[in-house]
Amino acid sequence: MKITLLAMLGLFLGVIGGAALGVGAGIAWVEIFKTSGFEGYSGMLVFFTFMPLGAAIGGLGGALLFAVIAMRDAQIAVERAPAQRRNS
Repeated sequence: MKITLLAMLGLFLGVIGGAALGVGAGIAWVEIFKTSGFEGYSGMLVFFTFMPLGAAIGGLGGALLFAVIAMRDAQIAVERAPAQRRNS
């Protein structure tokens, strides 16, 4: 259950972060390669190409990253034994 919830959280955060990075990469692409702005072409390129690609890659990466972290935590989690009282 913990692994699933962390994977979902990773998916959500990855989609948001990936979309933001995709928009940034798209704006950089438009500026570097001087994409035409005729009838909003450059805006459509950014929001219909770069943002969905960034969101998909970020979502998959975030979900996998958080799932791996959760699985490793489950494997190597070490619980301390309760401290024993001294009867002096």
